[in-house]
Amino acid sequence: MAHTKPFDDIILELRNITQRFGGVVALDNVSFNLQRGEIHSIVGENGAGKSTLIKILSGVHTQYEGEMHFHGSPVRFHSPADAKAKGIGTIYQELSIVPSLSVAENLFLGRQPVNKLGIVNWRQMYREAQTYLAELGVQLDVKRPMGSYALGEQQMVEVARVLFSGADVIILDEPTSALSPPEAERLFEFMMRLRAQYKTMIFITHFLEDVMRVSDRITVLKNGQHVTTVPKSEASKSFLIQQMIGGEAETLMASYTIQSDAHAADSHGEIVFETNRLSKSRQFSGVNLSVRAGEVLGVYGFMGAGKTALANCLFGYEQPDAGEIKLQGKPVRIKSSTVARKMGIAYVPNDRKLSIFPGKEVYKNITITYLDRILGQILSKSKEVQVAEEKIKQVGVYPPDPMIDIAHLSGGNQQKAILAKWLVKTPQVLILNEPTRGMDVGAKDDVLQLVRQFKQQGMAIVLISSEPEIVLGNSDRIVVMSKGQVTQTVGNVDLTKEQLMQWA
Repeated sequence: MAHTKPFDDIILELRNITQRFGGVVALDNVSFNLQRGEIHSIVGENGAGKSTLIKILSGVHTQYEGEMHFHGSPVRFHSPADAKAKGIGTIYQELSIVPSLSVAENLFLGRQPVNKLGIVNWRQMYREAQTYLAELGVQLDVKRPMGSYALGEQQMVEVARVLFSGADVIILDEPTSALSPPEAERLFEFMMRLRAQYKTMIFITHFLEDVMRVSDRITVLKNGQHVTTVPKSEASKSFLIQQMIGGEAETLMASYTIQSDAHAADSHGEIVFETNRLSKSRQFSGVNLSVRAGEVLGVYGFMGAGKTALANCLFGYEQPDAGEIKLQGKPVRIKSSTVARKMGIAYVPNDRKLSIFPGKEVYKNITITYLDRILGQILSKSKEVQVAEEKIKQVGVYPPDPMIDIAHLSGGNQQKAILAKWLVKTPQVLILNEPTRGMDVGAKDDVLQLVRQFKQQGMAIVLISSEPEIVLGNSDRIVVMSKGQVTQTVGNVDLTKEQLMQWA
């Protein structure tokens, strides 16, 4: 659907925005403008500065250098409520709908029409909700509970609510990451209906096909800097990937290179862990993968690809709806994480907070998983500390003090302690979900060196990451996922970052 209105009315403009967090520059002299009635996508790799930019626009970050102009006048939002009051509406991945309330109640949340006695005028609310949604092309029963509708419909109601509250600009942050393809298509059609009514939207997503589907203009950020802003007619997925990667492509290849004999199937042991047509509703479907003893299987994809839901099913945190999991060639049902541990499966989740007990000493965090196997029936602090000290030395936790509160360790050293926990009893299978997220280069190298050591010890390792460099530099084979589907399974020979991003 072509957009016929000329974009000559700038509704929002950022001029030379710089955002620092301590010594880290998250945005470096970035300028950006938004034209009335357009869908403007912002793309970039993890760490490019997208989230920081959005948080400035939505009033979360207030201490930045540079200027923001809204409706032609200088403005600085002092809080999210301030940004919302002035006309910036942000819709995050985690929707803020109330499932038990009706569609109409969600639409009017906090501003229900009342009569002279202060009592909610239900008839008026239902009538106005029906009329307003119909004007936006949304056909729903406004009396039904919001939770009875699919996620796609809930998302459209949230967009409608933001518009209804008077927003001039709507920011959509990864809106398709949890949607099925038909739901995503409905959202895109809804966005284009809104655009036809000259509503203005900023669209943040990792999925470049979606960017090419709905955008009028596209801005690329890289390492906190503005790279380019182009009309969609002048862009392609390949062009955007090249702009996101920049001149690094050839330089980075050296760090991706693994000795070719590492990829030979006969250099690894037998298949230890595999899935056959594994599926979970709304998360992923038909996933086949296998990993051998002494092999690192990389799983790559963007946010919303289904990687974490898959990992949760492999470790028993969630249950798949269909398909099977095999361990040592035999079908198994991993009913819980406890069952997974007893089977010799270890899991480091993508959120370190889920794996540590802040306020407790490092040694307690390391021994907690296998206390019964370390101590038997009798608790012994000295025995616990002794075991923890061995593992602290093995993985290089710094400072190497088992008595320190784990919350006082850096993120990288916390991750080492988490890995140490799983080495108290060496697992057959180690699943690592975003093991280097949020770490500096030195800490990443330390953790990845441990992964290589575990591989040499014969562990079967599943390395899940949304950072292409991590899987390219450390995997023997790579599975690429996109929107819940496996799109490629390849040996890691002469692969490039650009290829991975195309498949994702």
